[in-house]
Amino acid sequence: MISMEIRKHDLIVTLAGDLDHNAAEGMRDNLDERISDSRIKRLIFDMHGVDFMDSSGIGMLLGRYRIMSRKGGSVAVIGVGKRVDRIFEMAGLYRLIEKLA
Repeated sequence: MISMEIRKHDLIVTLAGDLDHNAAEGMRDNLDERISDSRIKRLIFDMHGVDFMDSSGIGMLLGRYRIMSRKGGSVAVIGVGKRVDRIFEMAGLYRLIEKLA
């Protein structure tokens, strides 16, 4: 499940459930359309409701990072649980994606 909200120049994407192949595939186009808005400078993924993420989820995040970087923006995450945090650490995602408190 996904919901999106724009706050100033941030697009906050709240995720729930597993961030796996099925979920990632379903969100790509919708996210890409929203972040193409020139007002969006930062994409924030709220991960409070995510318990599992696989390589498809990692790929989806990295793809959105590339898009945001090209337009001079950034990507951040909040609410990363222990299990998903370990995946972020192992994949080196925190070198590219900021972890907000």
